[in-house]
Amino acid sequence: MKLVLVLLVSTALTCTEAQYYYQGLMDYLENRLLAIEDRMQFWHEESRRYHTELKDFKKLTTETMDGLRTEHSVLFKDLEGAAVQMDRVERAMDNVETQTSPRACANKADKVVEQGIWGLEESRGEEEEEEEDWEELHSKVSDCVEIISGIRSVKILKRLGSPKGMWTRDPRSSRVYVFNGTSGDVIYQFDSVQDFSRSSGVEEGSKQIQLPFSWIGPGSAVYNGCLYYLKQEAGADIQVVKYDLLSGSVTDTAMFPVDSHATVYNLNPEIVADLAVDDEGLWLLYANSDSEPNINLAKMDPATLDIEEIWDTRCPREHAEAAFVVCGTVYVVYNTRLPSRSRVQCVFDVNDMVISEEAPLLYFPRRYGAHASLKYNPEEKQLYGWDDGYQIIYRLTMKRKLLV
Repeated sequence: MKLVLVLLVSTALTCTEAQYYYQGLMDYLENRLLAIEDRMQFWHEESRRYHTELKDFKKLTTETMDGLRTEHSVLFKDLEGAAVQMDRVERAMDNVETQTSPRACANKADKVVEQGIWGLEESRGEEEEEEEDWEELHSKVSDCVEIISGIRSVKILKRLGSPKGMWTRDPRSSRVYVFNGTSGDVIYQFDSVQDFSRSSGVEEGSKQIQLPFSWIGPGSAVYNGCLYYLKQEAGADIQVVKYDLLSGSVTDTAMFPVDSHATVYNLNPEIVADLAVDDEGLWLLYANSDSEPNINLAKMDPATLDIEEIWDTRCPREHAEAAFVVCGTVYVVYNTRLPSRSRVQCVFDVNDMVISEEAPLLYFPRRYGAHASLKYNPEEKQLYGWDDGYQIIYRLTMKRKLLV
């Protein structure tokens, strides 16, 4: 009996302990669920707050973007207006520069009036005397007695090929020659400017001429059916090559007049030397050395490539981008490192009839960049320019030079 009572008491105690244990577990689980509910409520409230803030931010961003679009539209219109005004100012400057006559150079005794010495439109008796004066005058100076007074018109023909290159026309024919890039062994010949303008690439409609030696730099020249260009083979000095375009053969070569390979134009380092033609023949523009500040000019015999005479033009190489020769007068074109408006800022006349200080300051209409080359055609009185891959024709206006 005692044993039964002990077992009953022990069982009762065990059930009580289990009840207390399960009750504690339920309380714990309930507290955890309440904590999770509180946290979920907090997350819900925070999510709702973030959603509201995001909507406000989106609204603010939309309003800001609308404002920026409006300001951009206004700014774009202002820039367009400024560009129109700038274009008008440039055209006005070009017009003023075109209409401004170059000042006469000083005579030993006084200033010679241009109409008085060049007019020769008096009576017949006076004409005979003036013809004698003209013979004397003609014997003292070159056959070519013109100076550039302005740019009459500009024609952007097309955009073709590399950013840098050269194109020119033989003064004695209609053929056009294109040098694409800054070096190569192929040039492209077109029958006319019109054929070139109609082509969609340098190879279309052209005759490809394979040269025996590669040309370097866009400083070549075409004159009387011959191509004059510079070549440099590995480990060799630079040479001037005369290539007959009709027969397709090299007729002569000549060593470069100096040992240095200094570039002639500071802004166009690809041009070691620049060959040019005008009414008087073939010219070579070069630099003696890297330390030489000025551009040098040499008169070459187009038949033999002999150097006939050399001048120091006193035109600096710094900031120079190109140059050309007209009637024995060198016109050096300058620009800036960040290309702006090209301008003729230095003039040198081999006949001492024009000095740089008294020559007209000539501006080129602003285009795309800086000229990689400028080639003068004496028959047309035009410049063939290559500007950032654009082929441009500048038609020039001329005036008579005056005697010093």
